[in-house]
Amino acid sequence: MNKILQLILLATLCFSCIDEQAISSISPVNWEKRKAREIILDSLEHGMTYLSVYSQIYSQTEHTTHSLTATVSMRNTSLKDTVYLSQAAYYDTHGTFLRSYFDETIFIAPMETVEIVIDEIDKDGGTGANFIFDWHIRHKAHEPVFEAVMISTSGQQGLSFSTQGKRVE
Repeated sequence: MNKILQLILLATLCFSCIDEQAISSISPVNWEKRKAREIILDSLEHGMTYLSVYSQIYSQTEHTTHSLTATVSMRNTSLKDTVYLSQAAYYDTHGTFLRSYFDETIFIAPMETVEIVIDEIDKDGGTGANFIFDWHIRHKAHEPVFEAVMISTSGQQGLSFSTQGKRVE
């Protein structure tokens, strides 16, 4: 019995020494590969989409929160046209800018989906986090679709829900 307790204690110590992961599982290298080269954005239609994202939700009372993992999907619904994103700006509950996921315009190929994953350990956004996406498309092309799926599991219970973006400009 004593050896079992020692093994449990040793395992706990080993796992507690592991460094926390990055707050997003999308590597900056992936954005580098997506840079749009030599595109003239002035010749394209511009739009802006708002997307609500929940890093946390209230549980039981307003003083208790439950952390969530969020998958933000940026989807090109066109069979032939490319979508260009010039911004994916992430804001917290209070409207404070937290970060932008890329610094230069990127592309999403026809029928492609690009994702941003906000890890469960990232609580910066809070209960009312949101994104603003600036995008550009060829005139009369399909507008991009922005969605978020939030999920959390604990033991045998799971929680999940989704949100959809709304064009604001």
